[in-house]
Amino acid sequence: MNTQSNTYTFLYASIMVVLVAAVLSFAALQLKPRQTRNIEIEKKQDILKAVNIASTPENAEELYNQFIVQSFTVNANGDITSEDKNATFAVDLKIENKKKLEERKLPVFIFKKEGIGEKMIIPIRGRGMWGPIWGFVSMEPDGKTIYGATFGNKGETPGLGAEISKPEFQKPFSGKQIFDETGKFTSLALVKGGGAVGHPHEFDAVSGGTVTSKGLEAMLRENLSSYEMYLKSSK
Repeated sequence: MNTQSNTYTFLYASIMVVLVAAVLSFAALQLKPRQTRNIEIEKKQDILKAVNIASTPENAEELYNQFIVQSFTVNANGDITSEDKNATFAVDLKIENKKKLEERKLPVFIFKKEGIGEKMIIPIRGRGMWGPIWGFVSMEPDGKTIYGATFGNKGETPGLGAEISKPEFQKPFSGKQIFDETGKFTSLALVKGGGAVGHPHEFDAVSGGTVTSKGLEAMLRENLSSYEMYLKSSK
C-alpha cells in the first residue's frame, strides 16, 4: 500500500482512534471501582464531619461503622420507608430533589457516641454560583437545634463562595434552630453581618459571595423542609 496515499492516512488514523478509544475504555473500567470507593469514603468522612468527628481516608470506614448506628429513608410524612443501610447510603439527592416531594426518598443517618449522645444527620444538596453545593446537617434529638454542619462545593470562587467549605464558616451553625417557639419551620436566613446578636435563625453570609450565600440559604430551606414532619415526630 502506498503510505503516502490518502487511503493509507485515513486507515492509519482510523485504526489509531479505535486503539486509543479501547485503551481509554479499559483504563476507565479498571479505575471505576477505585473511584467509586474513594467517593464512598469521602462521603463517610463528610457525614462524620457533621458531628465533629475527624477522620482520614484510612480510618473513615471504621469510624463510620462504629458511630453510625442506624440509617434509613423517610418520606415527606415522616414515615420510615426503608431501613436498608446500603440503599440509604446510595440515595442520590441530585435525582431525588427533582422528584415531587411526596415521591422522594429522604436519607437519615443516626449517630451515637458516649459523651456526645445521639444525633440525626441529614444530607442536603443545592446550587451555588458556579456549580453544585452540598453538605450534611446534624440535629439534636429535639429535632429543631443544629448540632453541626459541613458543606462542600464544586467550582465556587476561592476566597469568596468557596469559604462555605471552611470550618470557621461552618462552626457557628451549631446551636442555630430551624423551628421557632411556636413550632413553625423557619430554616435559617443568611444575612450580611450575621443579623441580630444571638438570633437563633440568622447566620452571617459569606463576604463577597452573595450568590453562593443565597444558594446555601435556599439549599438549607428546601432540603430541611422536606424533613419537617420527621423532625417534628422525633421530639
